[in-house]
Amino acid sequence: MKLSEIAAVAGVSEATVSRVLNRKYGVAQKTRDQVEAALRSVGYERTNKGEIVLILVPSLGGLIFAELCDEIEKQLSPHGLRALVCPVFPGTVYEQDYVELMIDKGIAGAIFVSSSNTLRNSDSGAHQLLESRGVPFLTVNGGFADADAPVVSTDDWQAAELSVAHLHDLGHRRIGLAAGPVGNIPADRRAEGFLTAMESRGIDDAEELIARGRYTIEGGRTAADELLELGATAIIAASDDMALGAYRAIARRGLNVPQDVSVIGYDDSYLLDFTDPPLTSVRQPVESIGEVCTRAMVTMIQHRPLRTEEVLLEPELRLRKSTGPVPVSSS
Repeated sequence: MKLSEIAAVAGVSEATVSRVLNRKYGVAQKTRDQVEAALRSVGYERTNKGEIVLILVPSLGGLIFAELCDEIEKQLSPHGLRALVCPVFPGTVYEQDYVELMIDKGIAGAIFVSSSNTLRNSDSGAHQLLESRGVPFLTVNGGFADADAPVVSTDDWQAAELSVAHLHDLGHRRIGLAAGPVGNIPADRRAEGFLTAMESRGIDDAEELIARGRYTIEGGRTAADELLELGATAIIAASDDMALGAYRAIARRGLNVPQDVSVIGYDDSYLLDFTDPPLTSVRQPVESIGEVCTRAMVTMIQHRPLRTEEVLLEPELRLRKSTGPVPVSSS
């Protein structure tokens, strides 16, 4: 059918039909839906080729990853793009397997969400394959050292500063960091930010108050045990799961949160209002990450110029009930 015929069915201009077919900016969602409905009514079959954006993510078990994928998918949709979420453990061959499986299907692009892009010296097969085939990609929370691709990250240095500042204002000086594994880019950045924030407040022995562990409840419990042995009165955790592990370590010692030890998590979700006590946490700006990722991906798909400097987005400290003044006996 001609564009004019489809436009007549949809009740829009030919230019609008063209923009919808070519996934261009400037079409309201309601109008886009009208055109898509008209296309279906006249039997027009759109191919999926060039519509799919891979989202490579470590797991959907972590709420933050599910939220990020959901937000990116929601923001891609108005541009006629479909997200295909691929859960892969970072640094494994499965990441490249997904890319190899889908690249000949004509994928539009790929987004690495805290996947191999967060690991220093990770296997480069997946993103190099995308580069070799001219498929645009970008990364979230860390970039590949050998790739000139956009990077969208939460400002981990600022996240550490927010946490230390809050606890320091409450009188805490023995502040510990339950950090993620060495070689994980966000974990290393938060450790750097922690040391800078502590040193700027005249606390010079902060390095001994960093305990590394996995981003799990058990990893947080183990790290918290180390920090409590060193006399920490407050613990900043690298994830909410680690913070809940710290809760467990504190309770096993017969101590209470926040009367004896204050705890701050990282990522933030609505479920934290229901922990006991409700967990103070640094929230990643999920909506902003989705918006910036989508804008960059659509720009690259349309072959328009794009600067690839890392974009750092501001986190937010969400105060609940897990932080309080330093115990009198420790001040």
